[in-house]
Amino acid sequence: MTVSALLDRIRSIVGPNGLITEPADMAPYLAEWRGRFKGDSPAVVRPASTDEVAAVVKACAEAGQPIVPQGGNTSLVGGSIPYEAGTEIVLSLSRMNRIRDLDPLNYTMTAEAGVVLKTAQEAAKEQDRLLPMSLGAEGTAQVGGLISTNAGGINVLRYGNMRDLVLGLEVVLPDGRVWNGLRRLRKNNTGYDLKHLFIGGEGTLGIITAAVLKLYPRPRQVETAFVAVPDPESAIALLARLRAASGDAVAAYELMSRRCLEFALKHVAGTVDPLSEPSPWYVLTELTAGTQSDAFRENFEAALGEAFEAGLATDATLAASESQSNQLWFIREAIVEAQKFEGGSIKNDVSIPVSRVAEFLEKATAAVEAACAGIRVTPFGHVGDGNIHFNLSQPAGADTAAYMDRWEEITHIVNGIVLELDGSISAEHGVGRFKKDDMPHIKSPVELDLMRAVKAAVDPKGIMNPGKLLP
Repeated sequence: MTVSALLDRIRSIVGPNGLITEPADMAPYLAEWRGRFKGDSPAVVRPASTDEVAAVVKACAEAGQPIVPQGGNTSLVGGSIPYEAGTEIVLSLSRMNRIRDLDPLNYTMTAEAGVVLKTAQEAAKEQDRLLPMSLGAEGTAQVGGLISTNAGGINVLRYGNMRDLVLGLEVVLPDGRVWNGLRRLRKNNTGYDLKHLFIGGEGTLGIITAAVLKLYPRPRQVETAFVAVPDPESAIALLARLRAASGDAVAAYELMSRRCLEFALKHVAGTVDPLSEPSPWYVLTELTAGTQSDAFRENFEAALGEAFEAGLATDATLAASESQSNQLWFIREAIVEAQKFEGGSIKNDVSIPVSRVAEFLEKATAAVEAACAGIRVTPFGHVGDGNIHFNLSQPAGADTAAYMDRWEEITHIVNGIVLELDGSISAEHGVGRFKKDDMPHIKSPVELDLMRAVKAAVDPKGIMNPGKLLP
């Protein structure tokens, strides 16, 4: 079957509104938002139901047509972008955006893959429930993409990754069959837990069309603090103290260097330094409780007081209102935006055992500074779960293109230290196109054999997101 004939068949399935072939209209679907990856495609397909997805995939399977599933296109590793050859069809789930069910007594939500995370959060809130997944792209990222990449975010410490929030899935398989695994059960010991094949699978084994997500009680009290700490070792020790003192009520724990804060203050309007004196490192932390109690805040204050006495903290401010809390979190989000104004940035999304984060920061900083004079290390991230965004801004005044040409060299240095400390080179962004060639260096031959065996069994024609994840 020719591509033209296949597109005619697909148009008959999804209707004229479900197929995009004009280059200008396809453009937003073919480029990663950071500009690192830009591909081509004969068409973007936008089915509106599971049946339509299944029919489209079946037609593509019969024609041997490769498919790139796409959610909100917020990937940072090119996982949702087709290759430049233009042989792959993009299948966008954006029209599949219904919340099918919300059961407040079972604490579950059944949402289609195209539901935007912010929309899902608000729907849970309306029922006095919490969907704890939260990240910077939540106004654009979609449920299906978050599951396919096993997204993390700021609340992993308390609630886990996306994998921990999924009870069931509905998936269209590479031959067009539909697996309905939308079970709302927390206990189901009946063999292989098939949903875990697709969570973190980056669309290489099938297309997630809907999911049952766990909900939680909404916190009745939220306490947010911005704390100055002398070094990362102190930050890790403070985390352990706060978890013990609060009964493990720490929901988020973010680490950032002074340079990160200075970039935000310099480039992002509305950012204010919350403390009177500068510190080499800071922690932004949030504790939550199910009931309102003066004792909860008093406990938090007492724990911080003990940290001051122990030399683990040197200054702190506690938010007195939701508005003040939002202002503190604005600083954290501003760090991401601010880096682009400082020229080229080599970005590393890594995870390290929490107890070894300080060791990683010391070794990796020394190594990259030795390799590149003047490089500006700007580390920040969800240190409560060991996830560090070890970003490296170019030397001041350096040639941006020449610096970015050293990406592979510098990243190789960082990755070597990550692996030495039993870490991972991808904490929450996935593998996609960007890191797939690193897989033989970080996965054992046995692991790769198992992954390839699963791929061959589920997708024998290799049409699902080819060239991603697996080298």
